Amino acid sequence: MPDYYKAGIYIRLSEADEGKSYESESESVLNQRNILMNFIKEKGFIFVDEYVDDGYSGTTFDRPGFQRLIEDVKAKRINLVIVKDLSRLGRDHILTGYYVETFFPENGIRFISMLEGYDNAVNQVSNDSSTFIFACNDFYSKQNSVKIRNVLNDKRRDGKFIGSAPSFGYLRDPNDKGHLIPDPEYAWVVKKIFDMAYNGIGLTDITTYLNDNNIKTPSSLKRKNPNSKAKYNPMWTISSVKKILKNQMYVGDMVQSVQTKVSYKSNKKKTLPKSNWDIVKNTHEPLVDRFIFECVQNNVKRTNVSNIIKREKRLFENLLYCKECGNTLTVSYRKQHNYWTVNCNRYSRDPKRRMCEPHFSPYDKLENALLEVIRNTCKKYLKNLDISEISKNINKKENSDVNNQINDLRKQEKDLISKLDMLYQDKFNGIVSEEMYLRISRETENSLIRTREKIQSLQDTKEENKINKSEIKDYEDKIRKLIDIDNPSRELIQSLIDKIIIDKDRNIEIIYKFSILNN
Repeated sequence: MPDYYKAGIYIRLSEADEGKSYESESESVLNQRNILMNFIKEKGFIFVDEYVDDGYSGTTFDRPGFQRLIEDVKAKRINLVIVKDLSRLGRDHILTGYYVETFFPENGIRFISMLEGYDNAVNQVSNDSSTFIFACNDFYSKQNSVKIRNVLNDKRRDGKFIGSAPSFGYLRDPNDKGHLIPDPEYAWVVKKIFDMAYNGIGLTDITTYLNDNNIKTPSSLKRKNPNSKAKYNPMWTISSVKKILKNQMYVGDMVQSVQTKVSYKSNKKKTLPKSNWDIVKNTHEPLVDRFIFECVQNNVKRTNVSNIIKREKRLFENLLYCKECGNTLTVSYRKQHNYWTVNCNRYSRDPKRRMCEPHFSPYDKLENALLEVIRNTCKKYLKNLDISEISKNINKKENSDVNNQINDLRKQEKDLISKLDMLYQDKFNGIVSEEMYLRISRETENSLIRTREKIQSLQDTKEENKINKSEIKDYEDKIRKLIDIDNPSRELIQSLIDKIIIDKDRNIEIIYKFSILNN
């Protein structure tokens, strides 16, 4: 045992606990902190830091506070971890057991759970009940998830709002959280968007109006914590405007069950087909007249259809990219002037905001210039091609990256095998239970299988990517064909060129698929 203990306290408040009216406030972050700090003072431990996850499920360990605790454990900053009870650490049976019974002891960490009287530095009967407690916590999470889902399903069918945040322009009714009321600060924005769309104003102009008037976006309003690292868009985009225009909630209908979690242990969601949505009509005050909403839907559909021009693509279309932002350069046809142009897709979305630089130029002139440059480049490298030497050099270069990936996976494979060996020794020596061994070994073996599959896939790719003399000869034939014919096809151009990058000053960089042409 160490001479003194450097303590870290771990506190977790479940996302399911938020907003509850507690008979006892022992579950709150503040009260957990007070209980743990009093315990530290009573025992004379040295307090180092606290690790808090407020609003995180116990079924996952991908929590920022917990991950920071693990890093401090590895850095030897603390040698004692204290929680109020085992469920605060986690509710996943396997992983909670792994950290308590394997990870903490291996890293010289004393672990104390106050409520259960668990202390791995003291040989006591209460420690033996931990495995049962882990299983109970996991079972509780699963059963609780089923119960909560059933309750929420009933509320959805009754037209009660059960989402985390209402649609932009609405608020929860303070007297009935399942009922929505118009947001006095932003409801007018929704009405304005629909009014503009109904009167024929395009999505680009609506977006520009919102940004010019510094109106907050829906994602920025959902970002309650200014220090949050969650991604959000401070600028309105065409897609965010279109999302509002297609939202049936604004006619007073409650639309829910658009997405669902794949598992109670996962935050990953999948989108459901519209036939599975829960839609209850006339549950709250509409912001948009139903007739206007339907008219706007038809306008949006017509806009989408009109944007899809059935035409043959131009020679270099989809190969042109903006140097400044990386977006594609859009090739557009100006019907009134029978004229083709090129411009940055990002800049074109909102020119007034100047989200990128304009790349406006006549397409036909650009196409002719590109063809001339490509032909001259091909002529230059077509002379004195040593096919054998090129094949050797290219295979060597392309295999280098694949070999590095394979080497990294080989190391990972070795580590997993070592972990299995250590786990077996722990089971043999009675450090881990048979059940724990089977569960963790199964997961590790699955990881080992996936790693070996990746190695095999890379090795297969390595064989498939081998460039032989006949392939280079085929490439040479394509180059000759490009030089000789007056009007090359898109297929021929795409077989030779990877991308063409153009900057705001019209400087051009052509990236060929065959690396010898890029030298």
